[in-house]
Amino acid sequence: MTTYLLVPGFWLGGWAWDAVAAPLRAAGHDVHQVSLALDPGVTASDHVEQLAGLLDGLGDVVLVGHSYAGAVITAAADRLPDRVARLVYVDTGPLPDGMSQADFDGSAPDAPDGMIPIPAEAPAPEPGFDWAIVRERGRAQPVGTATEPVRHGDAWRALPRTAILCSFSAAALSGLAATVPAFALMAGEGWTVRELPTGHWPMFSRPEELASLLTGN
Repeated sequence: MTTYLLVPGFWLGGWAWDAVAAPLRAAGHDVHQVSLALDPGVTASDHVEQLAGLLDGLGDVVLVGHSYAGAVITAAADRLPDRVARLVYVDTGPLPDGMSQADFDGSAPDAPDGMIPIPAEAPAPEPGFDWAIVRERGRAQPVGTATEPVRHGDAWRALPRTAILCSFSAAALSGLAATVPAFALMAGEGWTVRELPTGHWPMFSRPEELASLLTGN
């Protein structure tokens, strides 16, 4: 049995992993679907603290992060590397120390009243995924989770790491890691790269294949 912590990106809760968690549980694994706090005033540091608190009660965890959560799992694992067996980045990666999600995106988000609203349309169309589920079940994202830099040291680098690439290829990653500082930490020893061509939201569009990749199949 493996213990999985599944951490979602912007606007999503633990429910986003339902179709991935089901086959993992059916195979006998212990699966925790994390809902990061999305209350006004919450920051990226708060999310790291929340996740570190969950890790502190577990061991040998496969820590999985999608999109924004890639930065959060990196910082949490850096604090408690002895609790983590592997880091898995789903269409995301570790940001350099001191970089925020807004830095990566290239601009500050539009955030009325300190919250980033769910877009009316999907940021990019994706076969097999209806954005309506995010509009119906998602929540606005606290702006501090996008604008606060995420801090980490080097302890997480000793952990095995898997990148599951969905909206870009391994070849594209190789080029980005060599030329773009935001992608620099996604190269080097310790990485296993897998491709799942679909789009940025594979937990909705190809959940069974994603679950299979999480188990190493």
